[in-house]
Amino acid sequence: MFSKLAYSVFEQSIKDYHQFDNVDQPINNPYPKDKFEHLLYHKNWIDTVQWHFEDIIRDPNIDPVAALTLKRRIDASNQERTDMVEYTDSYFLQKYSHVVVKENAKINSESPAWAFDRLSILALKIYHMQEEATRAEASQDHRDKCQAKLNVLLEQRTDLSTAIDDLLADIENGDKFMKVYKQMKMYNDDELNPVLYQNKK
Repeated sequence: MFSKLAYSVFEQSIKDYHQFDNVDQPINNPYPKDKFEHLLYHKNWIDTVQWHFEDIIRDPNIDPVAALTLKRRIDASNQERTDMVEYTDSYFLQKYSHVVVKENAKINSESPAWAFDRLSILALKIYHMQEEATRAEASQDHRDKCQAKLNVLLEQRTDLSTAIDDLLADIENGDKFMKVYKQMKMYNDDELNPVLYQNKK
């Protein structure tokens, strides 16, 4: 099952990051570059670093200059995240390029890679909610509320994993087909963002 494989890689990435818990820690991808797991690990590492960027920038006492610098890093991370999703979809397009699509096949509103993106973020939510549900210095009420939320997240993991595996099976069987649209983000493009291209004049 692709979802089970992916989730195990996401868990490994999250565990590896938290050995250092440092947004500047360089990635050390343990999987060969030609393996699907390499893509998954890299994708989740980006998500994990960005998760902690988002924590840091919400510090009410953050220096404004440091916050602006961090905002630039978040923007770059968002772009890298999108690039990795599109690269992962390219993997699936190649993987299923031999499939004969049935005449009555339907398109899915979400590509496989964007579904894996949601699973990656969900793995992070589960990791951090588990931390809160077991945080010794927190009140019992806090831990109970976090455990209730964790239970919902775990149920969501089951449902999302099933949906991903069903989607991939449908694509492989020709019952659904992939059609990938580039995100075409405009705010980072100095030809499309008015603030950027007006500054070039």
